[in-house]
Amino acid sequence: MELLQPNSIYHIYNHGNGDENIFRTDENYRFFLDKFRKYIYPAASIFAYNLLQNHFHWLLRIKSEAELQEAFPNFKTLEKPEQQEQFISKQFSNFFSSYTQAFNQVNKRMGSLFVKNFRRELIESDEQFQNTFIYIQLNAVKHGFVKHEMDWNWSSCAAYSKPGMKTLIDVDGAIKFFGDLKNLHHCMTERRDAILNWNYE
Repeated sequence: MELLQPNSIYHIYNHGNGDENIFRTDENYRFFLDKFRKYIYPAASIFAYNLLQNHFHWLLRIKSEAELQEAFPNFKTLEKPEQQEQFISKQFSNFFSSYTQAFNQVNKRMGSLFVKNFRRELIESDEQFQNTFIYIQLNAVKHGFVKHEMDWNWSSCAAYSKPGMKTLIDVDGAIKFFGDLKNLHHCMTERRDAILNWNYE
């Protein structure tokens, strides 16, 4: 499994074991986001996310070495690239472990909740970023939870509906890949039908 590298953009996604839901209540979604803020936000800039009953999607940039050193003082002691990449991946492992332990305790279950290795796709072009961004924003529509993406509470869609809204989402960073917010919304409309037919999950 390829390790996550500083200053690189990834589409990260995963789902529950078998047919099991990883979110059963609204509180599960909120708790997942709280853990995300604790473990992942210090290590990554978030462009888009969507949480559904049995899976999730993130589009994010792992922060640069300088940013990681500021967030994690002990990161400065990691001289080899492999050590740095293992440190970043450990943040994700700790996140999944923390959520699973709490979920298991509340729901009186045992064992792993997520598929073992979360999937990651390196973003290597503006077009790939744009299409992945749109796919994630539309994911609740794709799976039939809502008819319009803005009606789903557990995604980053709202951050792009009100310019200047206070949010942890890196709205300005995402907009740069589209040129401006107007073109972002234009691309969402123009590519909507085609991207809803994609088959990630």
